[in-house]
Amino acid sequence: MRSIGVLAVFAVVAAGISQGAAHHSGSMFDMFRSEVLKGKVVELRWVNPHVMLTVKGTLKSGEAPADWLIETTSPGNLTRVDEGWQRDAVRPGEEVEVVFHPLRQPGKRLGLLRQLTTLSNGRVFATNIRDREMADIE
Repeated sequence: MRSIGVLAVFAVVAAGISQGAAHHSGSMFDMFRSEVLKGKVVELRWVNPHVMLTVKGTLKSGEAPADWLIETTSPGNLTRVDEGWQRDAVRPGEEVEVVFHPLRQPGKRLGLLRQLTTLSNGRVFATNIRDREMADIE
């Protein structure tokens, strides 16, 4: 009986450790700088803990397009912003404009999404739940 209790305590502690170790800080992003990326969606990965977007595009006209990995918040948070993101909010091949905070470390094509605009219809998808949470959500 004692071994079952020890096993239960171990399982609870181990679960807590894995959850705590899985989440990371946003300090790797330069929150005082924003970049604008124009290009086509390659992939939208709707997964926890962060939705990831791959866009093939450029920051400046005349540059060769490159793949950029853009991180954002969780699927649950995105569904609560404005009209709400959905798993199929943007599709591969769709032309977009992405406003993001770049990494502090130059030379890597990774950023934190602030806003995405679909160029076909001008729809704006925000990511800051504190600024733009839907009214009366609860």
